[in-house]
Amino acid sequence: MEANDRITASNLNEEEEGLELSLRPKRLKEYIGQKSITENLKVFIEAAQMRKEPLDHVLFYGPPGLGKTTLAGIIANELDVDLRITSGPAIERAGDLAAILTNLNTNDVLFIDEIHRLNRSVEEVLYSAMEDYALDIIIGKGPSARSIRLDLSKFTLIGATTRAGSLSAPLRDRFGVVSKFEMYSIEELKEIIKRSSEILDILIDKDSMTEIAKRSRGTPRVANRLLRRVRDFSQVRGSGIIDMMITKETLQSLGIDEEGLEGLDRTILKTIIDRFKGGPVGIDTIAAAIGEERITIEDVYEPYLIQSGFLHRTQKGRVVSDLAYKHLGLGTSGEEQLIL
Repeated sequence: MEANDRITASNLNEEEEGLELSLRPKRLKEYIGQKSITENLKVFIEAAQMRKEPLDHVLFYGPPGLGKTTLAGIIANELDVDLRITSGPAIERAGDLAAILTNLNTNDVLFIDEIHRLNRSVEEVLYSAMEDYALDIIIGKGPSARSIRLDLSKFTLIGATTRAGSLSAPLRDRFGVVSKFEMYSIEELKEIIKRSSEILDILIDKDSMTEIAKRSRGTPRVANRLLRRVRDFSQVRGSGIIDMMITKETLQSLGIDEEGLEGLDRTILKTIIDRFKGGPVGIDTIAAAIGEERITIEDVYEPYLIQSGFLHRTQKGRVVSDLAYKHLGLGTSGEEQLIL
């Protein structure tokens, strides 16, 4: 199964891009959650506008689907400037970066998603652009090579990454504002679901909002996706109004349990319990046992299992927690009898 095909995938697939844009807030006052980040940004943006200077370079890090791209767009709107969006893998050569930077206007915002995946040679060119608003370019080769400096318009770089530890220290140190995105609370997700249902003209009761929020893995993108799937079931098998009965029927059909775990999440936990006595076991062994790639488990499945307390990462390997045994209907660690 492709990571983006999962109903609880945090990444955005191509079919959802247009709909996602319609649900995204445009201003800070509309943005739900990440209170400490947005409150600080209000101050930084206002101060930059008062000084008529570009906002300091900003780094957002945290799991996918939490609103990093959305907040970058909001910053551009609040500053009343243009936003240019690209990603680390898309900038293959220094010339690609130069083409982007030289087309920016004064105080524009450049958003680079997956910035940890920038090519090293591109990253080195970015240093002088961030610090001095200039590009140092080498023309020619060998003895005839010479360096020229191109002045750039002052701009704000917003970088987003799911792996802050993969950023080089020189690049990370050039960001004046560094913000970590946290998983959303159930109450925050309920607010997001309420807002989205109003935009999409969906009738839904409060209990159903709560149920969807509980199973959304702390991620707004997952909450909006589940809301749309429940809407489909309510139109085909229900009255068109989302209530608890149709909500639970939908989530059961999708294989999403009360804690937001889906089939492969449970398979990972059960495999560690049944075949490795609950762990510790290495990630490569788990990947081989369930037929998935190591990177898929580490980036897609494992973060939520760890954050939810179902899985522990130790020096010796992964260990299933007592909470996972209880959730799966087993005894405590070491007990393999299924409680019927």
